[in-house]
Amino acid sequence: MKLSNKSLTKKQTRKTGLPPGSLVFTGEQKLAQSDLSLIKYSENSCEVIESLRVEDIPSSIEKNGIAWINIEGIHDTKLVEKIGEIFHLHPLLLEDILNPQQRPKLDEYDDVVFIIAKMLFADKLHDKIIDEQVSFVLGENFLLTFQESKPGDAFNVVRERIINNKGRIRKEKTDYLCYRLLDAIVDNYFEVLEKMGDRLEEIEAKIIQNPEKSSIQKTHELKRELIYLRKITWPLREVINNFHRGEHKLINHSTKVYMRDLYDHTIQVIDTIETYRDWLSGLEDLYLSSLSNKMNEVMKMLTMIATLFIPLTFIVGLYGMNFRFMPELEWRWGYGFVWVIMISLTVFMVFYFKKKKWF
Repeated sequence: MKLSNKSLTKKQTRKTGLPPGSLVFTGEQKLAQSDLSLIKYSENSCEVIESLRVEDIPSSIEKNGIAWINIEGIHDTKLVEKIGEIFHLHPLLLEDILNPQQRPKLDEYDDVVFIIAKMLFADKLHDKIIDEQVSFVLGENFLLTFQESKPGDAFNVVRERIINNKGRIRKEKTDYLCYRLLDAIVDNYFEVLEKMGDRLEEIEAKIIQNPEKSSIQKTHELKRELIYLRKITWPLREVINNFHRGEHKLINHSTKVYMRDLYDHTIQVIDTIETYRDWLSGLEDLYLSSLSNKMNEVMKMLTMIATLFIPLTFIVGLYGMNFRFMPELEWRWGYGFVWVIMISLTVFMVFYFKKKKWF
């Protein structure tokens, strides 16, 4: 789901000794080359440019319209630096974009609002969660989004609504567009959690039927994923809350109402994560309890067998003695009589145990 702590530390050491604001990519390259796309729209028009050259960005920005520029692949530091020069972005902001290990946050600058969030996807093939950092640069008439890759992101729904002029996106400012993109990210969290809930139900059923080591290993994997989800959703809640309560000139009062609703959705995500964590703890207890019950059943069966053989062992041991004067040893029907006694005793004990519901 994420790089190991050792790998993260190793990548972070690339910046050791460099001054603040130095542009160094500290993540893992996920695309062969970066790609830019543009959706330029107003209430009455919309234009889509799939492959945008960085040189054409200044001429694409209009005062009367909204320009949404999406950058896929943040490994190209020179490209990020050029975009920063075009929009006069602070070096510390660009530095955070190039560091995919950032926690979600919101920073306010004079002319822009900078937001970092995490986009999540459920990998059905490997039963794990894939995450991607998304950086938002909110300007007066533009919105920049920086993505690590393009795995079929959650923004496609928003793109379709802009192109088909559905809803109120093309009537609002860039802050509303930013809200819709954040809302798409949070909605995707619910889909990921739904898949995780299905995995929890599957593990629970397996533990109840037959507790195995593979089940407890899967619970530990899910626990690590939930810890990471909790790590990114709690600061995201603060990001949305700061967006809602912020006084920046780019954030309109009409958008804050929607951000309050998005804040509630984020709280629901956090509550679901906490519920799943409790569920996982219960599954671990259930595994240990099922394992103990299984062991108790085995021990009970072995005890029953041993108990059945105790009187039988006594009988055969008694008549296995080599004393000379034992009347039963000379009796013609003695061998058959001993078998009758042992079988009758065994049947009686089995009947007695079943009556007591001991097995």
